[in-house]
Amino acid sequence: MNKILLIIQREYLTRVKKKSFIIMTLLGPILTAGVFIVPVLLASQKQEKQKIEVIDDSFLFVDNIQGNDNINFDYPPVSIEQARQGFYNTNYAAILYIPKDVIDGHVPVSLFYKKEPGTGTEDYIKSSIDKTIFSLKLRKNNINQDEIENAKTSVDLLTIQQSESGKAVKTNTGLFMGIGYAAGMLIYFFIFLYGVQVMSGVVEEKTSRIIEVIISSVKPFQLMMGKIIGVALVGLTQFILWVVLSFGIYSYAQSTVLSKINQDYQTETQQQQQVFKKGSDLKTIAANKTHLPNQLNSILDGLDSINITDIVLCFLFYFLGGYLLYSALFAAVGAAIDSEADKQQFMMPITLPLIFSIVMASTVVQNPNSSISFWLSMIPFTSPIIMMVRLPFGVPMWQVGLSMTCLVAGFIFTTWLAGRIYRIGILMYGKKITYGELWKWLFYKG
Repeated sequence: MNKILLIIQREYLTRVKKKSFIIMTLLGPILTAGVFIVPVLLASQKQEKQKIEVIDDSFLFVDNIQGNDNINFDYPPVSIEQARQGFYNTNYAAILYIPKDVIDGHVPVSLFYKKEPGTGTEDYIKSSIDKTIFSLKLRKNNINQDEIENAKTSVDLLTIQQSESGKAVKTNTGLFMGIGYAAGMLIYFFIFLYGVQVMSGVVEEKTSRIIEVIISSVKPFQLMMGKIIGVALVGLTQFILWVVLSFGIYSYAQSTVLSKINQDYQTETQQQQQVFKKGSDLKTIAANKTHLPNQLNSILDGLDSINITDIVLCFLFYFLGGYLLYSALFAAVGAAIDSEADKQQFMMPITLPLIFSIVMASTVVQNPNSSISFWLSMIPFTSPIIMMVRLPFGVPMWQVGLSMTCLVAGFIFTTWLAGRIYRIGILMYGKKITYGELWKWLFYKG
């Protein structure tokens, strides 16, 4: 046991002192925080106002297409040829050409631009023209548009989980999907990253013949376990540092930049509410007033319905369980091959269940309680990812317990299997290894 501890200590200290470990530990939180903060900052930036020249040969849209805070429409009395000829000498960002027969829907509307206007501008223009044509057609057929608008209804669907005791808890399916996907992807990423590190470490020691010196002092199984556990502790250390640093960066950003953005948003909302009281732009303000708080409340209700502590504890268990299971196999592959070039053919069977789990995650979130979701979360090779995808939706405790038991049993079995290959392969040089050879090693006595 002392020898395994010494190997763990050596693996841990060697790896945490590497520059690559320190750089990745610092870069990880910055990139993670950036994923959440940068989109908010970009969304808060005011867009440059674009002035668009409208050439309307149908004479149906003049002054009917309304601009907004970012787009302003102008209707000069010129032809499309005249407008295009002097386009670059004007301050217009684009020319919107509406042909004569546009209302029949058989001819396209054209947008000539100097610089790419962006999908937001394109969508706004298309939507405005569609609405105008729709309104014109209703008027042409003597249909009251206000009655149609009043008939349109947008219903908010609340999802509420009711327990057998009658307790009702509001949930948020979109939030559950996001958390499940993120947890599954992190498990996949960590298993791959640190499992490959174990395999590369074994290959490096084997090719440099250092392994012959080490094996003279410890048993191959002790060396394999020490290496696997040592790298696992490195992974845990890096994960904990990422969580702490990411939380620190996000807290700092929230108290400075994001706080100012939030204040600006509240000020804008108050101004809109004042306009609302005066009765102007009734529909727009009413829509914002109704939906934005509901969306925010739905997310907060969804967070309240999730037991974050259970999610984090299960994440650590499945991360460690999945890593130990797969890293034992990665170590066996490292012991069987003589060079990095030979690893691809043996890695493929090991990585297939991981890739399959990621592919099936999209099916599992659509129906987390289906039979296939259940069985994939029980099979040790797929359960670390699939169970994490299912957990936010609520999984019965007996299923979680059974899945954990299967994962521990799978880890013990694969470790035994990998140990049989490791003890032979680690001292085997210069021989082309095949799957048939590996099968013989499993039953080799001695």
